[in-house]
Amino acid sequence: MTTITRLDAGARMSEATVHNGVVYLAGQVAHHDAADITTQTREVLAAIDALLARAGSDKTRILRAQIFLADMADFAAMNAVWDQWVVPGQTPARATVQAALARPGWKIEVVVTAALA
Repeated sequence: MTTITRLDAGARMSEATVHNGVVYLAGQVAHHDAADITTQTREVLAAIDALLARAGSDKTRILRAQIFLADMADFAAMNAVWDQWVVPGQTPARATVQAALARPGWKIEVVVTAALA
């Protein structure tokens, strides 16, 4: 039987789950939901960096990223931050869609799957 490790497990969800050499992150959102898309994107990507590090991985090992934007009008501004964050040549498979997010102030949520280092 293989081990499943959960980071920050709560009653409803875990922030990350590690199994069989892969780390699955819960959707990451900004702490400052009144901030603009640039600030929220930076906060989300910093949270991803921190969670991946705790799990034993990093952004160069991301296999897939799913990005949910409350408004596709923010696509270019989000991409400007994303493009500065990703490592050239190490970019993951990615999808971006518009979606209604759980809180009205949230502009972005990102779900990541990564390989362990």
